[in-house]
Amino acid sequence: MCNNHKNITTTRVLSVPSAKAPFEKITIERRELRPHDILIDIKFSGICHSDIHSAFGEWSGGIFPMVPGHEIAGVVEAVGTEVTKFVVGDRVGVGCFVDSCGECEYCLSGEEQYCTKGVINTYNSLDYDGNPTYGGYSQKIVVTEGFVVRIPDGLDMDVASPLLCAGITTYSPLKHWNTGPGKKVAIVGMGGLGHLAIQFAHAMGAEVTVLSRSNNKKEEALKFGADHYFATSDSAAFAELAGRFDLILNTVSANLDVDAYLSLLRIDGTLVNVGAPAEPDKYHVFSLIMGRRSIAGSLVGGIRETQEMLDFAAEHGISPMIEVISADQVEESYERVLKSDVRYRFVIDISTL
Repeated sequence: MCNNHKNITTTRVLSVPSAKAPFEKITIERRELRPHDILIDIKFSGICHSDIHSAFGEWSGGIFPMVPGHEIAGVVEAVGTEVTKFVVGDRVGVGCFVDSCGECEYCLSGEEQYCTKGVINTYNSLDYDGNPTYGGYSQKIVVTEGFVVRIPDGLDMDVASPLLCAGITTYSPLKHWNTGPGKKVAIVGMGGLGHLAIQFAHAMGAEVTVLSRSNNKKEEALKFGADHYFATSDSAAFAELAGRFDLILNTVSANLDVDAYLSLLRIDGTLVNVGAPAEPDKYHVFSLIMGRRSIAGSLVGGIRETQEMLDFAAEHGISPMIEVISADQVEESYERVLKSDVRYRFVIDISTL
């Protein structure tokens, strides 16, 4: 319920009481609106693989009870007294972060994700007052306006939801490494991240190649905009593609034969990782030295770039392929994600909570 914008809001959420425990439907309190806060009535919340890692306690520092979810799409229900960017009724989104110091060089340059004080995650984090944050598997959330983005009219709310993590995670490195006409880009993996990376790279004008374990997603990859598709289970593919790519974007969270993928890069090419395997990768330094190649990583994107990504997606007709589920299907969907049984992103209809 919500009375007026000066009062604390109570909201129903899906909560994990402890690592790997079943979800529970409980009620929590969101903070009273501060002058720059926005109360959002959540309509959809995407499921990210990091939600599963966190809920299962696979990453250190898990804070329980936990309310996952950082792909939030909803409608502004109330605003604080000094909010200027949004009004009641606006369609808005919240991604991976809900606060940062706002003063360091990275915050000032619009890259809040690298805040030197430490960015505040949407869930499983402690805010600067020491209170735990609770995410988007929830009917309502309160967020400072600086960490809220506007969902363009050209995007439906359910498909906008996964763009707030999976979308910006792939858009940001493609842009940073100058994807565009004349560039040859390979996307490793054809999942929740990869199928969006293909669309963004294609819209940016690059020649796009998909590298996936088997050929069973080839037809879909070509529909998303890929120019070429190779199954990495075929060792002949690596010989054929040697020295071809300016950029390889690795979206998978499994360990790769890094040397084999580095061999696919042109001189000065870069292998960028956005997938995060649990175990360390291994490679030979000569794989870098002999081609002046680089290995890099990228962490989502800042708020300004997230808005830019949403506008770009709306302009170019880019959207994730989703399966909308009810709140009662979240545990089942987690199991399906772990089996790679999803095309390509689950989105929770919060009205079912």
